Amino acid sequence: MAPLRRNILQHTCGIVSLCFAVSLLAGCSRTSPSLGFIASSLALEQTETGQAFENSIGLIFVPIPSGEFQMGTSSETKVKWSNIKDESPLHRVRISTPFFMSVSEVTQKQYTMVMDEKPWLDEPLTKKIPSTPATYVSLRKATEFCKRLSKKEDRVYRLPTEAEWEYACRSGTLTAFHFGNKPFKLGEYAWYFNNAYKANEQYPHPWGLKKPNHWMLYDMHGNVCEWCSDKYDLYPTTLIKKVTIDPKGPEKGRLHVWRGGGFSSNSQDVRSATRHIAGGSHYRPEYLAGFRVVCEMKEQNIKSSD
Repeated sequence: MAPLRRNILQHTCGIVSLCFAVSLLAGCSRTSPSLGFIASSLALEQTETGQAFENSIGLIFVPIPSGEFQMGTSSETKVKWSNIKDESPLHRVRISTPFFMSVSEVTQKQYTMVMDEKPWLDEPLTKKIPSTPATYVSLRKATEFCKRLSKKEDRVYRLPTEAEWEYACRSGTLTAFHFGNKPFKLGEYAWYFNNAYKANEQYPHPWGLKKPNHWMLYDMHGNVCEWCSDKYDLYPTTLIKKVTIDPKGPEKGRLHVWRGGGFSSNSQDVRSATRHIAGGSHYRPEYLAGFRVVCEMKEQNIKSSD
């Protein structure tokens, strides 16, 4: 994105986010960005790939172009994050096919429309707000949500792979966060420990109140942790010398991957490369368990690059 366009977009998003915050306090029912706003703000590589759309339950999707990126964190990085072992080695990954990704985590309203249940009810660290991410959602339930939505709309909805998630979060960047390496701007893009849990706002927040990344994806850092389809394992060291195409994680394993961190996570735990292990006895914060979804592109939705 050209510097001028990026500055205009960030300024616009800042104004829009302020307006949403004011409308939320005033009790307005519409607190999230519209399809029109999102569609008009897509990056050039996205408009060359496909068009944003809103489905029958109000989930907005944007096109994510195919491409290559560096996944993980280099062991040579100057900033010594404590969880870097899970993220090394840094390796090349190719996403061979474009896809659509929801701009937000699946909300309470959307989850209920499909699953006819509210697992967050009467649970701690939640607030009943329709545009807030659904939480206390197990991997099994998130997968079932995708199956039911696919049947309802005759399209393929699924959880993102871990590689697709990080690729979409980075949106062309190589930095620790999708906006840069320094966490001092994190509060502009994320609900995390400093501006949520520590501030006695110990619950997920409605989507759209923070700035999106370059590909108009909101809350990729913080708010709630997001299920990926991959089972968890350390990255093999053999990945260093090759480009891996569309990885889907190990075939066997009991643990799964969460990405993005949540409203109680510190800055190092919401980075683009941060991996969380879901299902382990040492890490089971179900109050953070949410998800966003991928919609596979039909052939007619993919624009030619010629």
